[in-house]
Amino acid sequence: MENLNRVHLNGLRAVEAVGRLGSLRAAAGELGVSAGAVSQQIIKCEKQLGTPVFDRTSRGVAPTAFGRALLGRLTAGFNTLDEAVALSKHHADTTLTISVAPVFASKWLVPRLSRYAQSFPDIQVRLDASVTMVSPDASDIDIAIRVGDGDWPGVATDFLLPQEVFPVCTPAMAKKLREPSDILALPIVRDANSSISWDVWLAPFGLCDADLRDGNTFTDASLALDAAIAGQGVMLAWQTLAHYALSVGQLVAPFPERAATGLGYWLVTSATRREPAKVRDFRRWIKAEIAETAADFGA
Repeated sequence: MENLNRVHLNGLRAVEAVGRLGSLRAAAGELGVSAGAVSQQIIKCEKQLGTPVFDRTSRGVAPTAFGRALLGRLTAGFNTLDEAVALSKHHADTTLTISVAPVFASKWLVPRLSRYAQSFPDIQVRLDASVTMVSPDASDIDIAIRVGDGDWPGVATDFLLPQEVFPVCTPAMAKKLREPSDILALPIVRDANSSISWDVWLAPFGLCDADLRDGNTFTDASLALDAAIAGQGVMLAWQTLAHYALSVGQLVAPFPERAATGLGYWLVTSATRREPAKVRDFRRWIKAEIAETAADFGA
């Protein structure tokens, strides 16, 4: 392709558009510039090519013999380029990029993606595992799921579910729990990175976090949940984290009380861009799935 290095692409675009459309004005309309700018691009291109592409007449421009041979090839070439660029649009239209916390992804979203695929078989999901707030306007993220108060500047938010916490443990360990104070005699599995204190759930019963026994501590909520499943202690969990383990009987919630953390799950999208169909469809789908989860917890 060394011959292309002699000629600017914008000049070739101007030449091709004038040849195909038949006038400077029509080409200017397609390219979004003035007719004078198109004329200047053609002049520069002809100098770079070393031979005229058009004859100038009182009735406009007409291709030279060289121009006629060139223009057909240029149109075919630009059609091929247009098709190549269209591939990226198709990819963007059929790939949904979701930013989501790793714990939410692994324990709640990923197990449901097969159901999503059944409803939307033409959409490929790309998960970006992150807890950092994203800007859909400054990234390739189509939609994010975050836990917080929903007050994030520069984005659009849509509430999904309030976050509620409650103790979970194995069925065998639950046999030792007849009332909330019985938790004080059992080891506690902790998520070291959680900002939620046991006091949120214990306080209504006149108990406090400081009274709890020590147990194994993990820097990842998924690992803490796995430890609870393994019978290592009682964990303070929340709906989306423990839903599957509860549904299959790996864990039980020994007490019906649930404490609101004041936080919630939110969909985060662009506040400025028009929402594509793939995002609207995902919004409807996940709200239905969240409603099912909430129903399982009696919400």
